[in-house]
Amino acid sequence: MNPLAARTAAIPPLDLTGKGGFASLGPAFFTALQPTPLPQPHWIGVSTDVADLLALDAGWMASDEALQVFTGNARLPGSTPLASVYSGHQFGVWAGQLGDGRAILLGETPGGLEVQLKGSGRTPYSRMGDGRAVLRSSIREFLCSEAMHALGVPTSRALCVTGSPAPVRREEIESAAVVTRVAQSFVRFGHFEHFAARGQVNELRLLADYVIDRYYPACRSTEQPGGNAYAALLQAVSERTATLMAHWQAVGFCHGVMNTDNMSILGLTIDYGPFQFLDAFVPGHVCNHSDTQGRYAYNRQPNVAYWNLFCLAQALLPLIGDEEQAQAALVSYKTVFSDDFMARMRAKLGLTAQRAGDAELIDHILLLLAKNGVDYTIFWRRLSHAVAQNDFEPVRDLFADRAGWDQWLLSYSELLALTDKAVAAHLMLSSNPKFVLRNHLGEQAILAAKQGDFSELHTLQRLLQHPFDEHPGHDAWADFPPDWASSIEISCSS
Repeated sequence: MNPLAARTAAIPPLDLTGKGGFASLGPAFFTALQPTPLPQPHWIGVSTDVADLLALDAGWMASDEALQVFTGNARLPGSTPLASVYSGHQFGVWAGQLGDGRAILLGETPGGLEVQLKGSGRTPYSRMGDGRAVLRSSIREFLCSEAMHALGVPTSRALCVTGSPAPVRREEIESAAVVTRVAQSFVRFGHFEHFAARGQVNELRLLADYVIDRYYPACRSTEQPGGNAYAALLQAVSERTATLMAHWQAVGFCHGVMNTDNMSILGLTIDYGPFQFLDAFVPGHVCNHSDTQGRYAYNRQPNVAYWNLFCLAQALLPLIGDEEQAQAALVSYKTVFSDDFMARMRAKLGLTAQRAGDAELIDHILLLLAKNGVDYTIFWRRLSHAVAQNDFEPVRDLFADRAGWDQWLLSYSELLALTDKAVAAHLMLSSNPKFVLRNHLGEQAILAAKQGDFSELHTLQRLLQHPFDEHPGHDAWADFPPDWASSIEISCSS
């Protein structure tokens, strides 16, 4: 059942008559086409938060018309569906032309939000693919988009998931699904690489000017170093990306496919494929079964992002005009990442002020977590309660190396003593989630959904929308993963 069905509102249906968006760039940037319909569509999940963000009428959202629209079977007035072209580096290798192989942008709201269907059929950029998405990957993207938003991590959003009995071949035959994604923009590093690689400088400039004028107008300021708006754009994107990486590392999130075509020009988390939240803290953990070289391991993500930014810098070089200025625009990345990451880790520790011993304390606890294979999310949540209740034994129980923990706790207590305990506990409980989208939780929701039971998905969605709340009676969703969780394999196939 669509959870919006019981709500009432008097707002008009989805308005996609926004002007001056990506479609205004012209045919060199996309192919106009309609989604390919799917038979017998049905609702799987809806985010009321995103529906409210889009000012959607609840009655219309519960209608068959909405179901048909968000499955790609019907078109809204004002909609201008298109698939964009881009290129990129995949696993560190130039892959040439790529593009929206199964995503179709329906249009843009007057408020500047793009609405996109993923899994809506073949496009000219499908590269022998079927243009479809399957139930399991669509559920994972839907849940994780909204979970990341609730955690405060910059991300694309997900309005809904619809399903169809239409068969889709992957490793096995699976059923089709479509996820409706929402973001200010889906422009990627790869869009710039595409036109730079082809020597299409006019199109490259048009794209850069569009992004600057629409999303980074401060880059036009004459106060920017050298007065170079394109160098300023590169620096702004670099710093947003650094902040995003700090978010990911602090919350223990692994993206899994950090190709340049999956990197947002707005510093958003996009393209949820083989992602994972860490269970045991293993810095070198690789969540993507397809990543045989471990390029996108958790502890490599900040450096990979910097490498991707270097690719973006090369793409923008024809506009920047000076290699040294392009390199200079990337210099602030490491400082912004370090400062932001440290600030987030201090919040996780309840430390309200920056002090000399912070870095050593943080490094020490991360080493201890890795050495003891401690569950990342459970550790931080238990530590939060330990500070609130002044009882650290439940945290100590997580460590085989009790002496190492005791030594760290002594150092931590000295810094904690300089902070009001109530303030520290409140900060920690609002910084360290009780619930994250662990792989086994997603898998359980998917297995039930395959049997037509979406109750587990809806329960999990509700918990993830408020991850810092206790949710009495739902402790099982915040417990240690079962043994079988380690055998779950998530790959690029979806």
